[in-house]
Amino acid sequence: MTDYLAELNQAQREAVLHKEGPLLIVAGAGAGKTKTLTHRILHLVRQGVEPRSILAITFTNKAAGELRERLQKLLASDDLPFASTFHSFGVFVLRNEAERLGLKKNFSIFDRDESLKTIKEAIKSLGLDPKTLEPRKVLNAISRAKSAGHNRSSFLESATSNSFFQKTVGQVWQKYNEGLHEAGALDFDDLLAETVRLFRERPEILGEYQKRFRYLHIDEYQDTNTIQYDLARLLAAAHRNVCVVGDVDQSIYSWRGADFENLLRFEEDYPEARVVTLEENYRSTQNILAAANAIIKKNTKRKEKNLFTKNGAGEKIDLLAGFDEADEAGQVAGKIAQLLAHRAKPEEIAILYRANFQSRALEEGLLRAGIAYQVLGTRFFEREEIKDMIAFLRATLNREDLFSLKRVINIPPRGIGKVTLAKIFSGNTNQLPASTQAKWQSFQTLLNEIKQMTEIMGANEVIKFVLEKSGWQKLLQAGGDDDKERLENLRELVTLAKKYDGLTGTNSTQALLDEAALVTDQDTLNEKKAGVKMMTVHAAKGLEFAHVFVTGLEQNLFPHVFMGVSDEARDEEEERRLFYVAITRAKEKLYLSYAETRTIFGGRQVNLPSEFIFDIEPELFANSLPTPLRDSVIMFWFVSHFSLILQCFTHDPCKKIFRSTLAHQQGCARENCRSWQPFGERHRARGGPGHREPYRALARSSG
Repeated sequence: MTDYLAELNQAQREAVLHKEGPLLIVAGAGAGKTKTLTHRILHLVRQGVEPRSILAITFTNKAAGELRERLQKLLASDDLPFASTFHSFGVFVLRNEAERLGLKKNFSIFDRDESLKTIKEAIKSLGLDPKTLEPRKVLNAISRAKSAGHNRSSFLESATSNSFFQKTVGQVWQKYNEGLHEAGALDFDDLLAETVRLFRERPEILGEYQKRFRYLHIDEYQDTNTIQYDLARLLAAAHRNVCVVGDVDQSIYSWRGADFENLLRFEEDYPEARVVTLEENYRSTQNILAAANAIIKKNTKRKEKNLFTKNGAGEKIDLLAGFDEADEAGQVAGKIAQLLAHRAKPEEIAILYRANFQSRALEEGLLRAGIAYQVLGTRFFEREEIKDMIAFLRATLNREDLFSLKRVINIPPRGIGKVTLAKIFSGNTNQLPASTQAKWQSFQTLLNEIKQMTEIMGANEVIKFVLEKSGWQKLLQAGGDDDKERLENLRELVTLAKKYDGLTGTNSTQALLDEAALVTDQDTLNEKKAGVKMMTVHAAKGLEFAHVFVTGLEQNLFPHVFMGVSDEARDEEEERRLFYVAITRAKEKLYLSYAETRTIFGGRQVNLPSEFIFDIEPELFANSLPTPLRDSVIMFWFVSHFSLILQCFTHDPCKKIFRSTLAHQQGCARENCRSWQPFGERHRARGGPGHREPYRALARSSG
């Protein structure tokens, strides 16, 4: 057996050795899926498969980069498989096939802000009021429709006779498409929608990509939406050598169109598929896994598995109960201070929360304690000066991109106002004063010079040229501290752009623009930067930390009351999956916290502890349930099930509750308690605890 196989466990080896035909790898949290995937690709290459015929698709640039780095080390070669995100692959196809689609090769990719502005203009052009017809809701509706595989026509066909909003969205969508076309641009969702359309309408082009990519690998398959699912099916149709890796228990993106049913139906799509389950966890301790298993086993729609580890039991879970969010934050900061005092690395500590608004109190707590931190989500490419430079480059490569032209025409200030801009973009430059025409001509000359630079120099040199030639650098150097910080950020962009120096012609600059358009929240995380990491649970997907704090564990916050709009049972299950993802980020120590009161929308709110806390066996906690928590539990269950409790009181075997809570718990476990049986069945069907659970909680509270 070769060395690279010897270091794998039995299940991993089984997945790696499977060469031909479809393969489903059900990979639990921390089960070494990336290692399995890279070693599988390595094995294919060792078996004579050309690296260029292997395609590996991930969901984040970070994951794709990590995959490429590992493969480069394993293969000891620069001849690597094609590893990218879904959207990066879409850009790759569309830039290659732009002419066949009637697009320019250097088409712009609109970010959300630019798409939103285009939607607003579309609404106004139809004589509608943006205050009444909220542009953000319209854009979200269009985005969801594209992710679900709809174009404008099919979207309108699905509208009911009384669906005024859907029909209005269809009208705006038409104008929105016209705006994108005029700008020579696609939006983020188009990158996949247009790729799928191209493959369906031009089977000969699809055949070319099927011939090249004979082996397809897709990570996080449970997070695919309809259009991603369609793309994968089209690519795999010819050879059926498709390997997908996923875990229903970690499906947490239904709000953006992800459908874990794609993973569950894989064996229906490919009846000959091999299924391998990875259950050995290499990340966490057994206590953490026991909590995770207890949480997720209550879900009904999943692939059964039970994580285990050889890491040992590890430390028990700490439960922190705060009076309010400030007290909770203070306790979290206190625990972190203790960890740091015992030489824990701050970058190995993470604070997770369900909603972004929770970060304020937690940040204040860390600031008071003098603890450095980093909040995930402040994107480098979203800084104004970076967006300005990106707009310069986009306007250079795509003169039809009026958004970019408008953004930079006065950087540095040239005295070109709105009226002048309107005349310029309507083609009436001859109506402008001679001095204004000269300013406009000077700007065009600058863009032409930048364009020439993009054809002979790398993106980093182009950026330096823009800074110097435009006078922008001189302006920032003469400014205050804020301007100097902006200049430093632009110089950091120069450093970032150096990695594309090996590309020729305009490809270097275009590659930088594509990276800017496709960046995700996780790409902003500087793992080497000293400081505690703060982020939402959604943003923490795929990451791991030695010490993890999961905060805000209150009913209606986590699980969130507003999660989802359809199937109630499924929504509850997604919240449980989200909590499962949160606690499985921890390697050594897990902390859970909640606040008894919290200010939300300006009002003070009394909270019940999250039901998730009581899904975990009490022996896994380092401390007993705090008194306020015990009282809240009693009140929670009594109020929630008052009518059922009254029914139970009329049932003779259940009257023992007055004598002994524990006796009732045991006595009511049998099927003869008819009053409770319907409730138990209904609650279990929704993924909740059985009918014994209220009394289990009461028994715990009674000592």
